[in-house]
Amino acid sequence: MVATARQQAGTADDTVARGMAGVFTILKAWGASNEQARRILGSPAERTFYAWKAGRVGAVPHDTVRRLGYVLGIYKSLQILYANPQQADGWPARPNRAFGGQAPLERMAGGDVTDLAAVHQYLDAYRGAWS
Repeated sequence: MVATARQQAGTADDTVARGMAGVFTILKAWGASNEQARRILGSPAERTFYAWKAGRVGAVPHDTVRRLGYVLGIYKSLQILYANPQQADGWPARPNRAFGGQAPLERMAGGDVTDLAAVHQYLDAYRGAWS
């Protein structure tokens, strides 16, 4: 059976909504403030941010979808690197020399998608060193 374009779009919307919910769970575990979370998600309007946080996810900009992917990738890398979930969830809040002594969470909340990419790449490189 072939899905209609509307069904296919709904599936993508559902996937983004689930990803958004997962990212909010991750950001909470990392101890991110609402302001940090907003910047990580691309600084959406406050009303939009709180709608997303409440699970009301409509159209999401492509930039935000990229950001969701980076957060999920960072989370996955941390879960692979640390056997203890508390250590994995605590890592983003700890100062790190690789980011000029800044906590990775602050780097991620820098506002630019490249800030998320930098943390993701750092973890990928670190993970590769242990492979």
